[in-house]
Amino acid sequence: MAAFGEAFKRDETSVDLNANRIKIEVLSGLTVALALVPEAVAFAFVAGVHPLVGLYAAFIVGLITALIGGRPGMISGATGALAVVMVSLVAQHGVEYLFATVVLMGAIQIFVGVMKWGKFIRLVPHPVMLGFVNGLAIVIFLAQLTQFQVPGTAEVGAHGMTGGQWMSGWPLVVMLGLTALTMFIIWVMPRLTSAIPAPLAGIGIVAGIVIIFGIDVPRVGDLASIQGGLPSFHIPMVPLTYETFAIILPYALILAAIGLIESLLTLNLVGEITGNRGGASQECVAQGVANTVTGFFGGMGGCAMIGQSMINVKSGGRTRIAGVAAALFLLTFIVVASPVIEIIPLAALVGVMFMVVIGTFAWNSLMILRKVPLTDSFVIVLVTVVTVLTDLATAVVVGVIVSALAYAWQNASRIHAKTYVTPEGAKVYQVQGPLFFGSTDGFTELFTPQADPEVVIVDFADSRVADQSALTAIEAMAAKYEAAGKRLQLRHLSRDCHELLTKAGQLMVDSDDDPDYQIATDYGVRTGQLGAGH
Repeated sequence: MAAFGEAFKRDETSVDLNANRIKIEVLSGLTVALALVPEAVAFAFVAGVHPLVGLYAAFIVGLITALIGGRPGMISGATGALAVVMVSLVAQHGVEYLFATVVLMGAIQIFVGVMKWGKFIRLVPHPVMLGFVNGLAIVIFLAQLTQFQVPGTAEVGAHGMTGGQWMSGWPLVVMLGLTALTMFIIWVMPRLTSAIPAPLAGIGIVAGIVIIFGIDVPRVGDLASIQGGLPSFHIPMVPLTYETFAIILPYALILAAIGLIESLLTLNLVGEITGNRGGASQECVAQGVANTVTGFFGGMGGCAMIGQSMINVKSGGRTRIAGVAAALFLLTFIVVASPVIEIIPLAALVGVMFMVVIGTFAWNSLMILRKVPLTDSFVIVLVTVVTVLTDLATAVVVGVIVSALAYAWQNASRIHAKTYVTPEGAKVYQVQGPLFFGSTDGFTELFTPQADPEVVIVDFADSRVADQSALTAIEAMAAKYEAAGKRLQLRHLSRDCHELLTKAGQLMVDSDDDPDYQIATDYGVRTGQLGAGH
């Protein structure tokens, strides 16, 4: 409740909640709810569960994260990235094991939030974010193409791409025409009035035309019936044994990781649009609470939905009211308004999502591909491609790893040394650049123990010793000079180096201007072999 109160307090200080603002928030929530219906149904099909399992997840996850999530304006619900992981679990063990997995998934996410590990999302580089956004836009676009297949012949896949029969002739022309009309209304509406969110106006006008003129086009009801009752409390019917835990734990870990990565990246994306920052750990806790509750109410779990979040913020949603309204509208559709929602033409919803694609894709990234470093351009393209071929979370992990390796390689090549001989005949090596596991070979190649004079000084004032590999390289370099019968002095090493270096420790010159920094190694080891890094 404290988090709930603080969340609304922040909203009140950042947004003036007058009658007009509340109207905008509620209408934005209605728009989001309409777009959530076909998505939730489709992802339930992907996971191999009843459509209501997806709809209940969209309602519960959306409501809880809207109330206590890390950022106002975000929308959460059932997502395809999670559904493709769930499908094998449901096929092998049944839906009850899915509910138990979702509960455990939520508990893991709560633990991550309590430990404040959400802050590590800052390690995602900007090129990865660009590739993530571009890949997401393509995935959203591909997911809409199934709506251009003849109803009853398509099977929904991970990204919506399936092997059904494509429309042709007049039905295809009508579908494309209504989609284009929806997109045009969304484009022109903000130039005419801001009283109604443009996506909602597009859905309403196109739906009215279809209903009034009796145009035969695919509608929401053609996907599945969304009629149902209120979600009820349900303890997953699985045996409480170690075997059950062994089955659901791997799935729970994967789902928790994918859900948090997507949610935290969405948090950053929405933050850039709305001008808000922070809230990563709170979002982790909110996602965890939402999924834990969902598992006990027959839902398939979920995470942040970037497409729906973009619809919300582009429609004017800036507070938690929009997210709460979207969840409540969705529940209303399920319980009492399913006949009305099921007659909405899918073309209108496709048009809304196509406009989301246009607004989400980072078009400027195409212009900067030739201007940024080659590594950054490669990462942007790589993350985009991996996102389309696999899922968003895998793409982000791959992008971060490649970026980290590229950074390590670039820093490894920066190690060098300036040398000169003092009037006393001592040779001085002024080491420059970071000394870490990637640059140790280059560091070793800087020195020529056999050719150097009797006295050698190695100055680390312009370098930084980063890890155990660096300490080992210093020890090895000192051993070579000792074997050659040369006298070696090590200057401007940090206090940590003084403590951790063993063989070369007596060679260090202690001075008042020694740097002070920590080294990533085991401080518990003080003698003998250097400790392993942690």
